[in-house]
Amino acid sequence: MYEVIFLFVLAFIWIAFAVVQDLKKREISNWLNFSLITFALVFRFFYSVFSENFNFFFQGLIGFGIFLVLGNIFYYGRVFAGGDAKLMIALGAVLPFSNIFLDNLKIFILFLILFLFFGAFYGLIWSVVLTCKNFRNFKKEFAKQLEKNKFILYSVILVGFCFIILSVFLNFLSFFGLFLFLICFVYLYAKSVDEVCMVKKIKTSDLTEGDWLYKDLKLGRKIIKANWEGLSENEIKLIKKKYKIVLIRQGIPFAPVFLISFLVLFYLWATGLWNSFWQPYFFFYFFGFGFFH
Repeated sequence: MYEVIFLFVLAFIWIAFAVVQDLKKREISNWLNFSLITFALVFRFFYSVFSENFNFFFQGLIGFGIFLVLGNIFYYGRVFAGGDAKLMIALGAVLPFSNIFLDNLKIFILFLILFLFFGAFYGLIWSVVLTCKNFRNFKKEFAKQLEKNKFILYSVILVGFCFIILSVFLNFLSFFGLFLFLICFVYLYAKSVDEVCMVKKIKTSDLTEGDWLYKDLKLGRKIIKANWEGLSENEIKLIKKKYKIVLIRQGIPFAPVFLISFLVLFYLWATGLWNSFWQPYFFFYFFGFGFFH
């Protein structure tokens, strides 16, 4: 139990630093993520040596391996930036709280479910705040996106109406129709937020490795692409020679979601509620009553 508490405190401190850094600079340093991996695995190793139970260390390695795969899937699937993916990988060395693999697998799954749930809610709140702060520009961009995608929009609306009409015979089809309407407008909303609220003008002297250009930059015969992996140090040096100001895309600082999900997971594990997660009544109890009492 004490070894798990130590890992919890270690990860909590590191994630808290990551949150501060992400909110200030929109990035999480490699040294922060790599040091968390190192400290977690080294602690597991020495604890295993003194307790003569190397399963504690092996479970950390297994967790690290599983989250290494997940982090890369999220990164190359363009869900995470590099810092977020590495923080996810680092947590893989911390989250195996048990010496039983199947129990740890349940913990991993529970963490991912919590992360996706809180991430969706957090992203929605953040986008609404950004929309309110930039409402005039957002309104123009949304109208532009409606005009630009009107053929797709009309097609989706037509299909949606067909589903609603067919729901006379099969009731559940009405949900598909409403879902099509919703997903179409959510996409246009997200696209408008991305174009208006997630673009920032900065001095080239403030560029850092990994920054994502808003659009391609032409430097003589060379073109620096605006890609997901961000700028390299050499590309930044070239840009500074010709440009003083550039536009970059800024993502939502996602480190707070890691912190919230990790704290809730530890609460569920410490209280034993994590075992109840696999029971049908869990969500009613946790989100309706249990979490607030």
